[in-house]
Amino acid sequence: MKQATIQLRNLAIGYKGKNDTKVVASDICTAINGGELTCLLGANGVGKSTLLRTLSAFQPKLEGEIDIMGREIGTYSDKELSRTIGVVLTEKCDVRNMTARELIEMGRAPYTGFWGTLHGEDREIVERSIALVKIENLADRMVHTLSDGERQKVMIAKALAQQTPVIFLDEPTAFLDFPSKVEIMQLLHQLTRETGKTIFLSTHDLELALQIADKIWLMDRQHGITIGTPEDLALEGHLSGFFARKGIVFDMETGLFRVENQYSSQVRLVGHGQKYAMVRKALQRNGILANRNVESSVWVETGDLTTSGFRICREGENVIEVGTIEELLEQLKIEN
Repeated sequence: MKQATIQLRNLAIGYKGKNDTKVVASDICTAINGGELTCLLGANGVGKSTLLRTLSAFQPKLEGEIDIMGREIGTYSDKELSRTIGVVLTEKCDVRNMTARELIEMGRAPYTGFWGTLHGEDREIVERSIALVKIENLADRMVHTLSDGERQKVMIAKALAQQTPVIFLDEPTAFLDFPSKVEIMQLLHQLTRETGKTIFLSTHDLELALQIADKIWLMDRQHGITIGTPEDLALEGHLSGFFARKGIVFDMETGLFRVENQYSSQVRLVGHGQKYAMVRKALQRNGILANRNVESSVWVETGDLTTSGFRICREGENVIEVGTIEELLEQLKIEN
């Protein structure tokens, strides 16, 4: 059984002004578990950063309780918080004349005192953090020479060196190309399994979050915060409703979002695996509704990766065989 490292009770977040209080979200009652990757999703301006800052003690809550490791967050001293919560921010770390290892060593600051002197145990923890993130080859590089993805790994290693049970990340993939985004998200998921830490992040990378996160927090102004596994949120209709926008639909068959197409015809698909998925994608992009549930006198047999080509079948007519999806599209256009 996973244990809750963070417990929220009737939490309200927002800002207190001189004359009024702006409530961003209220009545938040939930837990965040250790050993899980939790992703916070929502539109710009909905309050994701406000929630993250409140949970990480950068701004005060309006009401309710935030218990971390069994203690209310307000009872922690600054030093205790620095040993309990690690934070990786969105802003790029513009550091010069410092190696990656030296930057990671700064994660030991809550333990090394004013002069920041590292002892044997501190250095061992730093090296373990470097190994967990698999950046041994970057450790002696100057930080300013690293790519954005490499620099983000260094910042994650710095948070690991801080040895906190909880790590919050604000848009950790914001400035990265797609392969680097995938690598960082996979790394964070792996770290929850290897370390048992609670890792909570805000992100705009919807598709990656749905594929990698253990828990999703959907945040909007109308419904507040809806929480669950990606699969439960999909089955219960929360994903399709939450991201319902013109031109975007949630595909229950793939569990991902896709561009909504206008269909002028339809065919039934017979097959499975990657070939089935690619044929379905190509046909629907070209205005042909295609899946195994369609009722049609025309069907396409995709086979699988062990078979070659594709077969177009029509009741009472000869089967047409084609070699590629491009040929398949051309043949179906001719028939229509």
